[in-house]
This record gives sequence, structure tokens and C-alpha cells, in this order.
Amino acid sequence: MTPSPETMAAPTAHGSPAAQAVGAPAAPPAGRLAELHAALDFWFADTARDLPWREADRTPWGVLVSEIMLQQTPVVRVLPVWEEWLRRWPEPADLAKEAPGEAVRAWGRLGYPRRALRLHAAAAAIVNDHDGDVPGTYPELLALPGVGTYTAAAVAAFAFGRRETVVDTNIRRVHSRLIGGAALPAPALTAAEMRLAAELLPEGGSESVRWNAAVMELGALVCTARSPKCGQCPVRGACAWLAAGEPAPTYTPKGQAWHGTDRQVRGAVVAVLRVAEAPVPRELLDRAPADLGFMPVGIGIPLAALHRLNAPPEQLERAVAGLLADGLAEQHPAGLQLPA
Repeated sequence: MTPSPETMAAPTAHGSPAAQAVGAPAAPPAGRLAELHAALDFWFADTARDLPWREADRTPWGVLVSEIMLQQTPVVRVLPVWEEWLRRWPEPADLAKEAPGEAVRAWGRLGYPRRALRLHAAAAAIVNDHDGDVPGTYPELLALPGVGTYTAAAVAAFAFGRRETVVDTNIRRVHSRLIGGAALPAPALTAAEMRLAAELLPEGGSESVRWNAAVMELGALVCTARSPKCGQCPVRGACAWLAAGEPAPTYTPKGQAWHGTDRQVRGAVVAVLRVAEAPVPRELLDRAPADLGFMPVGIGIPLAALHRLNAPPEQLERAVAGLLADGLAEQHPAGLQLPA
């Protein structure tokens, strides 16, 4: 029988005093950990969102694409782009045959478009080194261009059912509150957090996959950063943060600025290049032509949006130089274009 949040054992401090002092809580005792596993498994089975990359017919490629797209981007924005991407490029080989610029074009407004280039490079590596099949082990996945430790672990777990320690922002926050009693995890991922995540992982492969997914879902839907819904939490009776009286965070997370930044200008330039059917003359990025008849077809709206930013010439120059350096744009004799 799955324990209710009210009947679960009250949280106590875990680990030695020394461990507590350096903010490195240990996993609960085996019995209580088993209760946590059961409670979250039951909750996840009843509450998990119906997402296409979780379906039984999901493909490893679909999972890899979802994990790259979901980095720093909410599900609601990713869904339509992911669906269109998989319709157009259902296999890595389909994307690898395209120019890198087509990946950037299809990326739409997801932000951080270098991720599109990384996916294209990963697709090419999958074709060249793995006969077109996404590799299934952590080391092989980590060797793909643009795939880091989190993505390699997540794809190995969620696409191939492997027992891997998956730690994203949501999981870190749940662990911090549930086990550590702190409102937020440390500003940067620590070795102590990774050890704790490994200690919390169920032994079985399928059980470990569901635990990773369930903790991630709990952080996304209930144990949110700003307005946690503690009354809906399936493990609130065991939460060290609630037991401690919900202490405030010890620091204020710094959000990334957008308005007026080089990132905003870069994004506006990429938006112009995405819809352009031909290279865009450099002078068009600086100012609209007096004779609109000379404007390339289709770029009027994003070009006007770029001009409304009133970016200083030196900032626009930095943005263009950065796009060229990152491979997100190429200098053609007739102007700027997406990479061919």
C-alpha cells in the first residue's frame, strides 16, 4: 500500500553532523527511502503529463531532440516545434542531409539557437559513427557533439531504460527541499548533490527511470521555484523543508537579462535570416531602405522588429560578429545568411 503524505515518517536530519555542516545531506534510511519511491511512483502514474517523448512508440532520436529542446525552455513552447521537427526529420539521417541553416530555421523562437547546430552536428555524428542509430550508452552519448553530462544521462535513461543519475534544475530543487531542508539548491551543481542523487536512485533499471522522471515532474508541476504547491505534494509528510518551517532561500536567483542585451539583438538578427530567401545585405540590418522595393521578400516584419530595438552600431556589430563566430550565420558576397 502506498503511504499517504500524512502517514509517512516525519523527516529527520540525515548524515553526520559534519556532512550537515557542509550542506551535504545523505539519503534517508532504506525503509523511508522505499516509502518515498513508492509514493512518487504512485503519484507519477496518476499525474504525469501526456508528452509525446514519453509515449511507448517514442524513438531514441525523439528523446534526444526533446532533451536538447527542453534545456531552459518550457514544455508548452517545445511541443509544437518538436512535433514539426520529428515530422520533417524522423531519423538522424534526415536532418544530417540538410544544411545546418535549415536546423536553425526550423528552430523557430525556442531561443539559444546554437542548440539547433548542436543537434545537426549530433545527427551527422550518429550517421557517420553509429550507422544512423542513436547510441544507447552514457559514454557513447556523451561523445556526441553538443551532448553534455545531463543530456547523456537523460537519453540513456529515458530512451534506453538504463540506470543513470539524472539531475536537472527541477530534480535539484526537489532534493534540496525534500532531503536537505533548503529552499533552493546551491547556485551551481555540486559533487555532494550528485552523490545524493545517486544514493536516492532505486536499484532496478525501470524503477530508476521512473524515479528520475517522477522527481523531475514533481519539480516542474508541484515543487516549483517560486510558488510551490505543497498541499498537492505526495511526499509533503517527509519534506525536510516543510518540517523546518519553510526557511527562505539564502540567496536570490539572478534571472538572465534580455531587453537591451546583445542576446536580444542576436535573436532579432537570426529572426531576419530565418525568413530570408536570399542573403541579407549588411546595410539592411542597420536601417530600412528608402525604397522598400529593394527589400528582399519576406523579411519586412522581423527587420522592422530589429530596427525598433535601436541597437547602437557597435552592439549590432558585436551581435553579427558573434553569430559569425558561432556558426549561426555566414558572410556571403551578397550579404548575411544562415549556414549552408
